[in-house]
Amino acid sequence: MMQDPLCRDPHAHEDPIDPLHQLAAAAGLARHWRDVTGRERVVPDETLEAILARLGMDRATVEQGLPSLIVADAGKRFELPFVPVRAEATGEDGATLGLIVDGAGFLAPDRPGYYDLSIDGQATRLAVAPQRAPSLPASARKWAAAIQIPALRGDRSSAFGTFAELAAAARAFAGRGAAALAINPVHALFPGEGRDFSPYSPSSRIFLNGAMGDPALAGLPPLPQAKCAPLIDWQDALPAHFAQLRMAFASLDQQTRARIAADPANDESDLRRHALFDALYCHFAPRGARGWRNWPSGYRDPAKPLVAQFARENADEIEFHLFVQWLARSGLAASQSAAREGGMSLGLIADLAVGVDPNGSDCWSLSDTMLEGLTVGAPPDPLGPLGQNWCLSTFSPAGLRRAGYAPFIEMLRAGFAAGGGLRVDHAFGLERLWVIPDGGGATDGAYLGYPFEDLLGLLALEAGRADAIVIVENLGTSPHGFAEAVARRGLLGMEVLWFQRAYDHGFIGSPDYASDSVAMTGTHDTATVAGWWSGRDIDWAEDCGRLPPGIERSAVEADRDWDRGLLWSTIGRGAPRPAPETPEAAIDAAIAHVAATPSPLAIIPMEDLLGDIEQPNLPGTTALHPNWRRRHNAPIGDLLAQPVVTQRLGLLSERAEPNATGDGKL
Repeated sequence: MMQDPLCRDPHAHEDPIDPLHQLAAAAGLARHWRDVTGRERVVPDETLEAILARLGMDRATVEQGLPSLIVADAGKRFELPFVPVRAEATGEDGATLGLIVDGAGFLAPDRPGYYDLSIDGQATRLAVAPQRAPSLPASARKWAAAIQIPALRGDRSSAFGTFAELAAAARAFAGRGAAALAINPVHALFPGEGRDFSPYSPSSRIFLNGAMGDPALAGLPPLPQAKCAPLIDWQDALPAHFAQLRMAFASLDQQTRARIAADPANDESDLRRHALFDALYCHFAPRGARGWRNWPSGYRDPAKPLVAQFARENADEIEFHLFVQWLARSGLAASQSAAREGGMSLGLIADLAVGVDPNGSDCWSLSDTMLEGLTVGAPPDPLGPLGQNWCLSTFSPAGLRRAGYAPFIEMLRAGFAAGGGLRVDHAFGLERLWVIPDGGGATDGAYLGYPFEDLLGLLALEAGRADAIVIVENLGTSPHGFAEAVARRGLLGMEVLWFQRAYDHGFIGSPDYASDSVAMTGTHDTATVAGWWSGRDIDWAEDCGRLPPGIERSAVEADRDWDRGLLWSTIGRGAPRPAPETPEAAIDAAIAHVAATPSPLAIIPMEDLLGDIEQPNLPGTTALHPNWRRRHNAPIGDLLAQPVVTQRLGLLSERAEPNATGDGKL
């Protein structure tokens, strides 16, 4: 993680005279920024103009009066723009507290939670955040595996892994002493659609991927078996799976339908609106209109009369999509139960994607709070040397404030519902995001600031309510002060083997890993240990045209051989350095290295436990690399029983006592 030495204040380098630059500063756009090499960059005026036009001039204005939600720290003073006379807060238990007024501010209640706030007769809401979120003590020394659910295989043949295979994996890893399973995002994708299958490009971050549901976990007859191939053919597998779910729904008896209808979640308006979106998607997609932006104008707004008419005329179709969400909720809950009953102290650690597909459910139903005409990505950095445009949307800063952060809170609650923890993808987005005007390239963007302290406080508050840990993905160029801010809140950073370098470019020793971070041998976006050691990632870089401009492969290979020596000098413990084509000893040493760190949680990707040479995802590619398509070659029980995997699990289990209880208390 590289620290951005520029001040977090977006006004710091603005010209006090130029109106465009002043407007950019008021909108939260940073005109100056530093790239990963430390070089200062200036955003061109035409880029600022394009982004401001899409943000809307009204969104750069200062709102009057109290905000819709005030976020304050428990027991701390909150500054107001005026001097109040009286303030009182009514908690969720109905009790009203008189707050101490201190000049132009008040002291927040000591108890975290949500309150109705009255200040001199003005009504608003108050979120009181804890000083720290739940965390693991430094002495915890737990370990977890990171898995891609679709890659899992079960005893029954299937085209891709579902929550049924996840439940089996949870039981298997719990039996080996794991405290948690870190899983890929399980956000809702487009229903029955086989083209947009990346878990990081969801339709909604509030609802679940229905394809992960398995009727058998809900006590219903299992789906028919399907062909299991080494690579998932999503374009065939997802429509076929969706058709099977339709048949399962059609065969439900009245008693089961009544059981599903009795689920209180089905009465939630947001869930029904998502089911309505999925029904509309299935109606228009066969006609070539993929996503709400391509629908007839009368259907692009959930409040339009034609949408209500469609809902009345297609009630059973909407009930089907509610059934799919019910299956997914049941399956995820069953997986967490399997983890906890097996003895995991944490259970599932969910993954929160950084954004959503602009054509999806969230942008349709939450349009007032989402960015419009802008996508998010990243400037060039080690994970994406050419920069990245993820073609995703997310909340707008002004939209969040206007909505009292309600969609953000709902999204967090959906993530924490999965289990004992939540990983926040590209967590720098809590403070700033690289936004790109539609049609622009990855380098045609600028950093847009977000209400960092508010979002951080709400994240800590919701983590406390869920009694769950938070892991923040902090890889790349970090905003100044970001690491210190998240550490103060008790959130865990990520220390990934490949990026833990000393000043002399060597790899740091195990004792030097931070005790307030999770230690990892890799992520879904990095080369596996076997892939890095053997140079398989260099093969892919050459095949995909991703070698640095003007650099021959021989030079890259020479650098890698030097780096192998640097890494082995740190992790090899004096043993002979293995050859690139025999990476097994390097894998064992890397796992032992991470297991020996003082980090309270060590996470090892399943691919490293197995010694796989291929990684799940190659950032910045789509068709050139089989992203999110790889399957394991055997059921999880058989894989964990392999002697080499058993040996590697033993290296991890040596770092901690076996799970003694599943009480989940942190």
